[in-house]
Amino acid sequence: MSTFNKGVEKVEVSLKWDPSPLGTPDHDLDIIAATYTADAPHGDPAYLVHFDSRSPDGTITLNRDSRTGQGFGFDEIMTLELDRLADTYTRVVVGVAIQQAEGRKVFGDIANTAVRVRQGYTELAQDDFAGVADATAAAVAEFARDEAGNWQFRPGLRGFSTDPETFARTMGR
Repeated sequence: MSTFNKGVEKVEVSLKWDPSPLGTPDHDLDIIAATYTADAPHGDPAYLVHFDSRSPDGTITLNRDSRTGQGFGFDEIMTLELDRLADTYTRVVVGVAIQQAEGRKVFGDIANTAVRVRQGYTELAQDDFAGVADATAAAVAEFARDEAGNWQFRPGLRGFSTDPETFARTMGR
């Protein structure tokens, strides 16, 4: 059992949204995690996890990838086993991007969006993207190692107006 004094060890980031109206293109939102090393904590990501993938060491996994938002509740889920990440990695930023294949869409265009960050049954944060309604992507959580090497959670929602590829490269800067 983890305690907050020991830091965050294993978290789940979940995403939900309502499907697009009948006869319109699907809304496709994606969770993206970017890892950063100690020598470049705000530079380019060491690697990204997205689109039904996992980290090279298996510590960050996109368990479910929804392309439509259909289902009950949170349809897209990513698990981050921070306590298993190599000491080389000192920062992980998690974001959500809206795919733009069918024209520009922002969070305000998509009904009932929500992101939730949990450790076990403890909810660390939840947001509905209302604060970034005009954005096409948003950084939703940051995890960073403290001086003792424990992972700490930093909540926050920061909107971006860019395509998913550019967002993935720049969300941690």
